[in-house]
Amino acid sequence: MSTRVVIDHRKGGAEKPRHPEKAHRPDNPIARKPDWIRVKAPNHPVYHETRALMRSNKLVTVCEEAACPNIGECWSQRHATMMIMGEICTRACAFCNVSTGLPLALDENEPARVAEAVARLGLRHVVITSVDRDDLADGGALHFAHVIRAIRAAAPDTTIEILTPDFLRKNNALEVVVEARPDVFNHNLETVPRLYPTIRPGARYYQSLRLLDRVKQLDPTIFTKSGLMLGLGEEKMELAQVMDDLRIADVDFITMGQYLQPTVKHAAVARFVTPDEFEDYGTMARVKGFLQVSSSPLTRSSYHADSDFAQLRQARNARLKEMN
Repeated sequence: MSTRVVIDHRKGGAEKPRHPEKAHRPDNPIARKPDWIRVKAPNHPVYHETRALMRSNKLVTVCEEAACPNIGECWSQRHATMMIMGEICTRACAFCNVSTGLPLALDENEPARVAEAVARLGLRHVVITSVDRDDLADGGALHFAHVIRAIRAAAPDTTIEILTPDFLRKNNALEVVVEARPDVFNHNLETVPRLYPTIRPGARYYQSLRLLDRVKQLDPTIFTKSGLMLGLGEEKMELAQVMDDLRIADVDFITMGQYLQPTVKHAAVARFVTPDEFEDYGTMARVKGFLQVSSSPLTRSSYHADSDFAQLRQARNARLKEMN
């Protein structure tokens, strides 16, 4: 069984606003989704089994926190994505549905609990992400490292993919995470640099790009990965430039999916990119030399991450053979 799980530590708080920083923003009406975006309501028996498993183990998925449209499909296959360091983010990105506010202190027992869950579930591949923790001196880097090492000890055959914050202004944080040697290091650029001030105001495009480049400098054996949301107003040439930037940083894997507006207080969808356009962007990325590409309206960073990792490893081996 291959499962991707998320740890969450919510204790009540339903009465608190999820996005207090967005409360006074003007409403952006939510556009009707085209047919190719719509998904069936989850009703598979295994979906309900997975949901019950999460609840009984006090686990909550980022699939829920981020309102992912693939939750029905993924949970029906017992797939989810692990979120560590709590569920409250210190940033207020215009696209994100994760709660914003002041996070709680780190739970020192979390790495052991995560590792125990991974081992108990017999996971082949696990994805670990987190909220931004700008309140911590290292941005949570050491906690990431503790989780990785705990999983290695409890489930040595499980491959580990991490999706990290940008560790902005956190000196030597990246080195701490890379030293723990995850199999895949993912950090999403999310959008083109022109849109950062409105879509990702707390981040810096070149910091994110530099982070991915630095991973390869520190350990070339670690696969690197990044993702983009389309439909926010980006232009084709801007996307081409971002792809070139990622390839210069030797990023192996790119994901591209349609941005979906979580609430009326979030950034509006500029347009729905068609499946044919996604296919064209995927072809462009392959021509530019990415080892692995996932490009479709419903693609998300951790969607099919286990099978994608297997293909990624095969692609690298094939390329190495060609070079030899």
